[in-house]
Amino acid sequence: MGSQLSNTTRRALLVLCCILLAVGNCGGPLIMRLYFVHGGNRIWLSSFLQTAGCPIILVPLVISYIFRRKNQDPTSQTTTRLTFMNLPVFVGASIIGLLTGACNYLAAFGIGHLPVSTMTLILATQLAFVALFAFFLVRQKFTAYSINAIVLLMLGAGVLAIHAGNDRPPGESKKLYVLGFLLTLASSALYGLILPLIELTYKKAKQGMNYTLVLEVQMVLCLVATVFCTVGMIINNDFKVIPREAREFQLGETKYYMVLVWSGIIWQFFLFGATGIIFCASSLFSGVMITVLLPISQLLAVLIFHDKFQAEKGVSLALSLWGSVSYFYGEWKQIKKNARVQEPEMSQSYLPDVAP
Repeated sequence: MGSQLSNTTRRALLVLCCILLAVGNCGGPLIMRLYFVHGGNRIWLSSFLQTAGCPIILVPLVISYIFRRKNQDPTSQTTTRLTFMNLPVFVGASIIGLLTGACNYLAAFGIGHLPVSTMTLILATQLAFVALFAFFLVRQKFTAYSINAIVLLMLGAGVLAIHAGNDRPPGESKKLYVLGFLLTLASSALYGLILPLIELTYKKAKQGMNYTLVLEVQMVLCLVATVFCTVGMIINNDFKVIPREAREFQLGETKYYMVLVWSGIIWQFFLFGATGIIFCASSLFSGVMITVLLPISQLLAVLIFHDKFQAEKGVSLALSLWGSVSYFYGEWKQIKKNARVQEPEMSQSYLPDVAP
């Protein structure tokens, strides 16, 4: 992708992005479910919050611009001005932003009508969709281990779907529960398309890729998605209802607004992590990391919201873990194989040239 990072910097950035993804992936659904459990019911508002925290992206962007300006060589004509995203990248980020807005709505509807533990297991199917679209869009290569992981994750979702409805939240109609199940699955499929599209945008960028450009893409993506959801909020009269909903919130009006603010911030951590991992590795790796974090989300949902954990959820979780382990084991073997191939080449490159 034309990245200018050294291997050490790339690894450090990858670790940081994985940590941010862990915070956002586990905390985002939980804080959004907290909103619904204690009296909130605005789907478009919840969709809006998943990208509305994008102004915090300005902080690392400004720091990056200042740092790059200070480190420019005034004698070099190639570094006398800062580069920003070009038009093709902007258009690509805008299209992905529209898809993200739609995906946010589908996910918010699911969170509003499903237990977090059920929702996170449904989202495990996302990896299969990421793999499918990555194969066609970015020519992702597969191994027996990655294929095995995808099959296991799909089986896990299938097991969960067999007994869908047994863990329906109190007072939730069967119709809304089933609709929430289907829309969550649809959001999983759509996000499975979004991740490879982001990777494709990076690959097609006719300029040197760096993490500053990644943040610019995230900013445009979030702004477009936020505008999309804002239109939905206006049509649904959400802005008029927010003050009344805050007064009636079971945890109090102050905590209502705190939930909204922290929801926006935590979801940005998720996006920082997901887009960063795509930049440092691939969209498939990003999808795998999201799936790997399922056990933590499951445990937190059971502890905080006392979600039911029936036998089929246990089987689904075990299959998800098995699939994740299979993927990472395959990646580890591939890395070792590549290292063995490169060693003879490196040793040959250091041999002195001998004149005939």
